[in-house]
Amino acid sequence: MSRSTVSYPNEIPVGVDPTRASIARVYDAALNGKDNYKIDREVLAQVRTVAPQVNDLAWANRDFLIRACRFLVTQTGVDQFLDLGSGLPTAENTHQVVQRVIPEAKVMYVDNDPVVLAHGRALLEENEYTQLVSADIFRPREILEHPEIRDFLDFERPLALFQVGTLHHYLPDDAGELMKSYLDALPSGSFVAIAHFFDPETEPHGQLARKMEEKFLHSPMGSGRFRTRAQILAMFAGLELVEPGLVLCDDWWPDGPRYTELNLVRQCIVGAVGRKP
Repeated sequence: MSRSTVSYPNEIPVGVDPTRASIARVYDAALNGKDNYKIDREVLAQVRTVAPQVNDLAWANRDFLIRACRFLVTQTGVDQFLDLGSGLPTAENTHQVVQRVIPEAKVMYVDNDPVVLAHGRALLEENEYTQLVSADIFRPREILEHPEIRDFLDFERPLALFQVGTLHHYLPDDAGELMKSYLDALPSGSFVAIAHFFDPETEPHGQLARKMEEKFLHSPMGSGRFRTRAQILAMFAGLELVEPGLVLCDDWWPDGPRYTELNLVRQCIVGAVGRKP
């Protein structure tokens, strides 16, 4: 999904309602992208009233994804990736990171946002090792039985599954059960990376998390749960967590020393990578 190769439509894609916020477009707006509408920016504006640095949630999430990709492709031997809820093209997407190391690494993006799908069409034409399909990532059976996904990825060999910045938009309390459906279908030796909004349950971080959640849930987007450590760990049930385990996204193998203290917003999103024995 490189911006240098994707041709962007001049008109609003079919099926897009510019009066309703989109998760993918709100995320794009937080990363200072250009593929979003006023309604999407309004979501961030509402959360910004309680968390002026709300955009840092997206940046911490994106940086974690890039580092997890780099780790997986250089250290594990995995050469096929299932990126659920891929979102809009931005700098350093999954396929760019992994194919820089293994040019033939396969990357399957999954999303059901019409804008994402419109921007992904050029990608399908220009990179035979990267595909994008439309499906609901919160319906595991739909993903796991999808003929294009099954044809493209080999579920007899280890693969990496990403739910990075997605599961906090799944509102029911059974997110652990949802992930179990995915985990049960993965072959031994597979890896799972998850990044999720986090309620530290300590003050003042917990109070900020609850305020942001309230704003997200009552915004035009209508989603954004901040779950506790126990609730997020339940999504990794049965997996062996790669060190350092479930930590703040910024603390998962950072690229260098930290000279400035993390702000409170960046302390409200965590990530981890787990391996299926």
